[in-house]
Amino acid sequence: MRIGVPKEIKNHEYRVGLTPESIAECVRHGHEVMVQSGAGAGIGASDADYVTAGGAIADTAEEVFAGAEMIVKVKEPQADERKLLREGQILFTYLHLAPDPQQAKDLMASGAICIAYETVTAPGGGLPLLKPMSQVAGRLSVQAGATALETPRGGRGMLLGGVPGVTPAHVTVIGGGVVGFNAAQMAVGLGARTTILDRNPDVLERLSHHFESRAGTRFASAMNLEDEIERADLVIGAVLVPGAAAPKLVQKRHLATMKPGAVLVDVAIDQGGCFETSQATTHDDPTYTVEGIVHYCVANMPGAVARTSTYALNNVTLPHVLAISDAGWRAALRDNPHLRAGLNVADGKLTHAAVAASVEGPTAEPEAILGAA
Repeated sequence: MRIGVPKEIKNHEYRVGLTPESIAECVRHGHEVMVQSGAGAGIGASDADYVTAGGAIADTAEEVFAGAEMIVKVKEPQADERKLLREGQILFTYLHLAPDPQQAKDLMASGAICIAYETVTAPGGGLPLLKPMSQVAGRLSVQAGATALETPRGGRGMLLGGVPGVTPAHVTVIGGGVVGFNAAQMAVGLGARTTILDRNPDVLERLSHHFESRAGTRFASAMNLEDEIERADLVIGAVLVPGAAAPKLVQKRHLATMKPGAVLVDVAIDQGGCFETSQATTHDDPTYTVEGIVHYCVANMPGAVARTSTYALNNVTLPHVLAISDAGWRAALRDNPHLRAGLNVADGKLTHAAVAASVEGPTAEPEAILGAA
């Protein structure tokens, strides 16, 4: 199969779909790989590194899209990239379609086969292609929140861990999944008073056992959530409904009850955000203030640590890239129900139930698209 890796063009996105090491694996499997010039610069991979690995270099994204049977990216295709997709071409990347109906409409119109990293599942449960970026984003969320709390950034002027004789900051983490767990680890490590809210008793028990007295846990009832928001200096939004838009857990009315200069970090912004006042921001201009509350809502947080993120992502995406390339997308998805869960758009139709519930358009079951073996 001919695999194409374009340079990411989303604002301050420095990750790349495949590392030189991953391309070498694809070449060993007998596939051709074309990489856009400069695509790996953000992770310290030169064009020469890709050539050494067995790849070919293309000058433009147009060349990559025109020559490839499968496009491997990191972020959702931007409007200019969506125009380059063609019928039957495979797109394998993060999509996050639920809050982005225009993207969904364009992908359906393209006729491309669109497989989303974020809805691929695992035999034991969970979202293995989302997990490494959730780990990165969870840890980064505390770094970003700590910076936003600084006085020059509009925050309360608090050091997360405090100093002897001065109370540390109070960090509230909403959601005890991968993002929330990693955020709590960072907050606890920096010495902040940390509370994690979740609605799943099993999750609360697991977190309680792990953190013991270093972090508190509370059931995420409406009353407990409001109480925690009032007390918090930093709130991390870490909720996820696979494939669907994130629930708006913190309402605009809640801001009036918060401490002036408190910070909200919305890690769910890729799925529309879990705060009512959230609007996607960029690494160029990451924060804004609503009613005295600082909001950090960067939609591609892991892009800030592109090398770590890219290698972590390739560890989990490469086996699927090889499966699709070796067997073809139909056979690969028929053989693997967990990869099949990643199919979001095919034959001009939406093929994931949660996405279809959030975005209007013709729908079809993945099995109907794939047909008989």
